[in-house]
Amino acid sequence: MLSGKEMLELILRRQSDRKYSDRPVEEEKLERIIEAARMAPSACNAQPWKFVVVNDPEKLARLAKAASAKVLGMNMFVEQAPVLIVIVRESPNFSSKAGGLIKSKDYSHIDIGIAAENISLQAAAEGLGSCILGWFDEKEVRSILGIPRSKRVELIISVGYSPGEYRQKKRKPKEVTVSFNKY
Repeated sequence: MLSGKEMLELILRRQSDRKYSDRPVEEEKLERIIEAARMAPSACNAQPWKFVVVNDPEKLARLAKAASAKVLGMNMFVEQAPVLIVIVRESPNFSSKAGGLIKSKDYSHIDIGIAAENISLQAAAEGLGSCILGWFDEKEVRSILGIPRSKRVELIISVGYSPGEYRQKKRKPKEVTVSFNKY
């Protein structure tokens, strides 16, 4: 088990990588990444997700096109990624849905965010880079992967070996973002 210090080091090492080598991701690493996603906690254990792992070169090329925008310079790096993990929102169970209605919160969005971070942290632990994408042509992604129109594609996560260097994180100062016992 990781110590608290080792866990924080992993979190600090994890970054959004936007460059990948052509080295394929080993199957056993991919299996552990997916298991980390699958084991993510969720409100009322709803598990409102399906993970579509894409490593077929033809589908990767089509998804890269659906996730990039040349005019805006968005996500042009996706074409380098050897693996894309598409997170599809599934219907939550009754308890989570009822609680969400009562509290005016869609817990499935929170749950999917937690699963996405599990993917990213496990990828970092495996020596891989990742980047969570929210910008893509959802209709095209559904078409490429045969996802029903009734389902929402929430995120795409690129995964692969990054030849890049670690970048120093830029965050707001702790004094601005953290307080104890009062706002």
